This record gives sequence, structure tokens and C-alpha cells, in this order.
Amino acid sequence: MEESREQSVLRTPLGEIRGLDNGRCLEFRGVPFAKAGRFEYAQLMDRWDGLLDATAFGPGCPQNRAVHEHLEDPVRRFYKREYREGLPFTYSEDCLNLNIYVPYGAKNAPVILFFYGGGFDSGLNWESPFDGSALAERGAVAVFANYRVGPLGYLTHEEIQSRYGRDGNFGLDDQLTAIRWVKQHIGAFGGDGEKVTLLGQSAGAISVQYLCLNPAHGGLFRHAAMLSGGGLFPKFALPRPAESTHAYWLQFMELAGCNTFQELKCAPLENIFDAVERIKALRKDTAYHTMPVIDGNLLPGPVDRLIRTPLSVNYLIGFTNNDMYAPVMAHIGQKFGRKNGAWIYYFDLDAPGDDNRAFHSSDLRYIFGTLHKSWRPYGPRDYEASAQMLDYLVNFARTGNPNGPGLPPWRAGRGVLHIGPEGTGMGRVAYGKLIRNMLTKGDPKA
Repeated sequence: MEESREQSVLRTPLGEIRGLDNGRCLEFRGVPFAKAGRFEYAQLMDRWDGLLDATAFGPGCPQNRAVHEHLEDPVRRFYKREYREGLPFTYSEDCLNLNIYVPYGAKNAPVILFFYGGGFDSGLNWESPFDGSALAERGAVAVFANYRVGPLGYLTHEEIQSRYGRDGNFGLDDQLTAIRWVKQHIGAFGGDGEKVTLLGQSAGAISVQYLCLNPAHGGLFRHAAMLSGGGLFPKFALPRPAESTHAYWLQFMELAGCNTFQELKCAPLENIFDAVERIKALRKDTAYHTMPVIDGNLLPGPVDRLIRTPLSVNYLIGFTNNDMYAPVMAHIGQKFGRKNGAWIYYFDLDAPGDDNRAFHSSDLRYIFGTLHKSWRPYGPRDYEASAQMLDYLVNFARTGNPNGPGLPPWRAGRGVLHIGPEGTGMGRVAYGKLIRNMLTKGDPKA
């Protein structure tokens, strides 16, 4: 049962909003930032009527795991226990909302805007690790955004192109809309809209990377941090032109029992997610279609070309010792990091409680200070590393440089900050260990 929390009312240019005082910071849950119909691009919200009750978390985007959870594989079940067990999630197509954690007395505070991972087909902004209280205690406004995933986030169709002059990428556009909302309105919550740091993990990190490849986004944010996704995936998983994915989605529509795009817009969600299972059984390339595409708008060209000239912002990149394809993740992250003067960390603290090492996304609880919410028996070194990572992140959000008093020095551009069992300091990546983990451990499992 959740602990008792005091309520707090804030008057803003958008209207009055009632949140929570959780004893560490002010917390506003489920704050709407946009509206969007199915397969329509989001429209920014600039006001709400009456007093907005922001004391309960908002719904997430409908996704396959909410409908066909019994079909999840061992990796999905692992992450359910890790981050979702026992939480009463709700889902709705009206899902574009934010959770905002505000320091007491905040004024012109740096802002950290987080996008979750989930392979572009799942995720929600209040899974167990996602709590911004520890960041707020250090002086940053922390914002966790929901965005559309799966077919609702990444379906393409010629009628979308005809209507909007662009195609697909609803989820990526939701993220850009959240950035615009934060830049315009976070001042009402004590944040500085000119000092926004994007933070993403896995698919969220790849999303941040893509948003950094479009010159039109210059000035919307100042810093970008990418965990387990910096530098992009290898070439086989790069985004495809939107029109090249149409045949996949036409087959999907047929499996959903829809003859026209309009029928799909009105189809029951059960039909849509039944079609997800059917097409996964027929094809092995679903992951390559349920992701961002080259649309000539958000992604104006091939990513392997755009990555040569990313936005001139400060970058921070992290990866773990048993990340997805860990040696590849380390190589591509460091390659991008060296070229762009990024701050790079190598997370080498094995998670206690099983033999999955520092599994993909295991650093999330550390960087948000939520080790205490886990079933794992974390020890003193884990809590020390977590405090360091929180301080590094807030310093980075404030100045673009993670260094600060009492922290082990971190150099940008060359080498990595090694966060390991013996301590934190500049070091090198143990590629032999990463290769062994990939071959013998692979994806985490219960």
C-alpha cells in the first residue's frame, strides 16, 4: 500500500493543478501534454479546465503485453518481475501524459525529461524504477513521459502520408511534442525551459539519438543522455523508408480483419493485438517494422548519414556488462562518444540476487535512486554507486559536465568511467568479459 501523502495545489498559466507532497518533493502525476486520435499526430495541450487532479498516475499506451501477457517469453517475464510486478497499470489511447517531480522552492531548475525503453512496442512512465524524487532532492525537475508504442506508435500507411505529408513515427512525434510542452510550460513548475536534458534508455535512448539527428530540433534541448542505446544499432536495424514498410502493415490490416485504413482506425483494440500475435507467428521481422522510419520529417534521411552531423549538444552515454549484444553496444557507443566528446560510462556492477550480471537496463534503478523498490538485496557499494550516478546526472543537466565536488573525476571523449564493484574511476572496457557474458549469459531470464 502506498504511504500517505499530502496534497498540494499549484497555480499555473495552464490552470490550477493538484499534486502530492511526498515528503521529498512535489509530485504531479498523469499531467496531459497532448491529445491524439488513433493514427493521428499529437496536438499540444496549452490549458485545462478547472482544477486538474494530478494525484494518480495516468494510463499508458495500449500494448501487446497488456492483452497477451500469457504469451510472453522468459525475457519479458524477467522484466515484468523486475519492473512491473504488482503495479496496477491502466491503458488507454488517451495516454499522452507526464509525471513531474519538482524540488521544493524550485526556480529555474535544470530539467531532465525521460523516455522509457521497451523495444518500441511496450513501456510506461511509472514502472518501478521511474521515480524522480531523488533527482528533485538534488535540485532538478524530473519529468517522465508516456508515448505511443507498437502498432499505435509506428504503423505506416499511404493514407497517413496523403493526409499529413509524412508517415508513421507517431511515438517519436509524441516525444518531440513532450519536449515542446516541457520547453514551453515547465517554468510553471519551477523548471528552466532553456535547460532541458533528454534522458532515454534502450528504445528511449535510440529515440533520443534520432531526435538529435534533425537540425530542425536545434534549441529545443541542451543536453542528451543515452543509456544502452547510444550510437545506434548496427546497420541491419537502421530505420527504413516509410513506404518500404507499407506491405507489412497491409498484411497486418488483413489479419486484423480490416479492408480499409478507416476500418483499422475504428477497430477494437483486441483485433489489433490479436493481429500482432498472428503476424509475429508468420513473420520474423516485426521488430524492424515496429520502430521509427525515415519519414522526411522527423527523420529526414538515412540515419547512418545523419549521424555524421548530430546536433551540437552535450552527450552522455552508458552501457552495461551484459547489455544487449554488449560488445557491439560498447563499440558503437564509444565510437559516437569519441567523435562527439561525450561522457561515457561502463556499468560493471552485477545485480545481486541471480546470475544475470549487469543485465540490460540494470543501471536504471541506480540512476534514479530506486534500489530500495527492488526485490534484489542491494548492498552498500550499490547505494554508493547510485548516489554518484544521481549526482553525475544532475550536474550534467545543470552544466553539461557531470563532474562535481566529491565525485571521482570523469573525462570526456576518451576512455570510460568504470562503475564497478571496487569503486568508480576512469578505466577501460573489458571486451573479453562482455563477449563471455554475451555468449554464456545472453538476455536476462528468471
